[in-house]
Amino acid sequence: MSAGAGSHSGDMSAEVTITVRLVRSFEYRNFKPVVFQHVPPELRVGDFIQRVLTDIETRPGLPPPFRKHQYDAMKIIHQAHGAKTNDLVMSLDDQDKPLLKESETLREAGITNETELAFFRKADYEAFKANPQMAW
Repeated sequence: MSAGAGSHSGDMSAEVTITVRLVRSFEYRNFKPVVFQHVPPELRVGDFIQRVLTDIETRPGLPPPFRKHQYDAMKIIHQAHGAKTNDLVMSLDDQDKPLLKESETLREAGITNETELAFFRKADYEAFKANPQMAW
């Protein structure tokens, strides 16, 4: 079988690798990174979210609490060759980076190869922003 998933007219170089941090808890710094390869940048953010949700239901090695969490928002947390945040989960200093819009393509949202995204529940993020306390 030589035809791989998503191979069309040799433009595999156009596809990107994205790391998605599944954030279950901001205050407990509870997250798991999951890597998605061969993602077409023309995919809409909403479709990528569905792909991630479908994938994590059956991904081996992912604990059930991460599979069942109610994720509903994505945000860029790091891009290749950029400065990394010192925060373990997600920086609150990057308010200039909006949540991703589901109607945009990944490319329009600024996602390039080796971008890291946080995937979380928006209500949890808003609560943490309002009171950014770390719990141990």
